[in-house]
Amino acid sequence: MAGSETIHDQLKDMNRRFSALAKAAPGPMGAFRTLMGEASRPGALSAATKELIAVALAVHQGCADCILFHVGNAASHGARREELIEVLAVALEMGGGPSAVYASRALEAFDALAAKA
Repeated sequence: MAGSETIHDQLKDMNRRFSALAKAAPGPMGAFRTLMGEASRPGALSAATKELIAVALAVHQGCADCILFHVGNAASHGARREELIEVLAVALEMGGGPSAVYASRALEAFDALAAKA
């Protein structure tokens, strides 16, 4: 993650940027937020499971901010560290070395958020 910024600072900064984009482009961002809400709504899979899937996809894509966002959501929905580690193993299987770099970021973020809770 970025330099000396804490995970919490990085999340705040990401949310600030996301909000600025929503203000600049309310239509598309409103639609995107609706999509995010619908996609993460509990159904056959729990919200925590869906967020863990999103973490794996973010790791595979190499999206650091997406990792922070979805790790935070997974934790807030009750995902356990052990579940995250299994999901990260699948991301590693599918993405190899580059995914290992981002998987370590996901674990770091989860541990930092859990320590603050």
